[in-house]
Amino acid sequence: MTDLHYLTATEMARLLHAREISAVELLQAHLDRIEQVNPRVNAIVTLDAEHAMDIARALDSVTPAGPLHGLPIAHKDLVDTAGIRTTYGSPAFADNVPERDDLIVQRLKAAGAITIGKTNTPEYGTGSHTVNEVFGATRNPYDLSRSAGGSSGGAAAALASGMIPLADGSDMGGSLRNPASFCNVVGLRPTPGRVPSISDKAAWYTLAVPGPMARTVDDLMLMLQAVSGFHPGSPYAITEPFAPEPREGVEHLRVAWSPDLGGLPVDPRTAAVTATAPQVFEELGARVEQVDLDLSGAEDAFRIYRAWYYALAFPDLEILGPNTRWNAERGREVSGADLARAEQLRTAVYQRMNAFWDRYDVLLAPVSQVPPFPVDEPYVREINGVAMPDYLAWMRSAYWISVLHAPAASVPAGFTGEGLPVGVQIVGRPFADARVLRAARAFEQATGYGYRRPAL
Repeated sequence: MTDLHYLTATEMARLLHAREISAVELLQAHLDRIEQVNPRVNAIVTLDAEHAMDIARALDSVTPAGPLHGLPIAHKDLVDTAGIRTTYGSPAFADNVPERDDLIVQRLKAAGAITIGKTNTPEYGTGSHTVNEVFGATRNPYDLSRSAGGSSGGAAAALASGMIPLADGSDMGGSLRNPASFCNVVGLRPTPGRVPSISDKAAWYTLAVPGPMARTVDDLMLMLQAVSGFHPGSPYAITEPFAPEPREGVEHLRVAWSPDLGGLPVDPRTAAVTATAPQVFEELGARVEQVDLDLSGAEDAFRIYRAWYYALAFPDLEILGPNTRWNAERGREVSGADLARAEQLRTAVYQRMNAFWDRYDVLLAPVSQVPPFPVDEPYVREINGVAMPDYLAWMRSAYWISVLHAPAASVPAGFTGEGLPVGVQIVGRPFADARVLRAARAFEQATGYGYRRPAL
């Protein structure tokens, strides 16, 4: 069987459960692929091949049970993995080896997945470009001179280049959606609480969520079912596990289309690709309407809450790199009055969108305002002649959506003339994760963009 590493995770799982392939065989195919392409892409930064092979042999000696039985997976280097180096992208933790697995790792292992290592991330996941002082930059598999996005850039690049079939990511301001868009894979920022996480510092903080990443929507749903469900360590965990909608297709679905999320500058190359998405939905039988979206207040609400969180999470400025330190310093400036204003602004946005969701089932919009940018640039400084005031501003199209407490998927939408991937963002009302993924699956299958592989 050729290109075993590029089968879908769903097909891999079927073959494993039917014993048509072994976990050892599948793992070796991925280890070979990692050896072949990772030196150029730099997506997987810690590899635990020997231990992973031991687990694969053990799984081959038992009857396949869990839904992810024998599937290799690598975890974002922000996620604690027992016995495997976890650096958080920081020189201060370059040799850190946790004693326990984070909850998402526990659930993936319980479902039968095999941990093979860690994927690259910027320091503490700060920023939408994956580069740090410990491991350097992750490169885009479709153009090695370009960024893979961030902060789950290592995960997205590893998926796109066939090093792993599934990956976990996390998303505060687009850290999961942006790299999925840049690398032509799929990612879901779920409704907060859909994939619970446990925090000993900010248990009620809902802007940052863990989520699944994959090459197809079916694979995404396979993983989501394994990691969702209630856990008492999260005060807002959703009780029931994720289940896909029984209905397929998008016929009669009410689709809102916003090319700029209410006036944001969008690179013409990105705009040209994402503008094709509404017609796809119309041809599939959906009712599409272009809307003037009002997300006023999302900017300040996001920045205040983000800054407050960084001040809480990173009290020691001396060990921080410039991006993380800048966020923590802004957090120290946040007052009680600022937090009150942020809560008022976020509440107002939520209630406006609550009325919006009575009229529409999903919202289409760009994931990122630009296509993948040069890997040696720290961030995007200008879009369509509009200067970006800081390294956060170019990701407004993603982080304004983060404020909504809503599920949002990034799905491949096509390529620029240079061959750079562009994703479209499909957003739904809070808790409507299954509706979002139903729409994403219909779009994916109608277009097939996600099946185009990089020429590595």
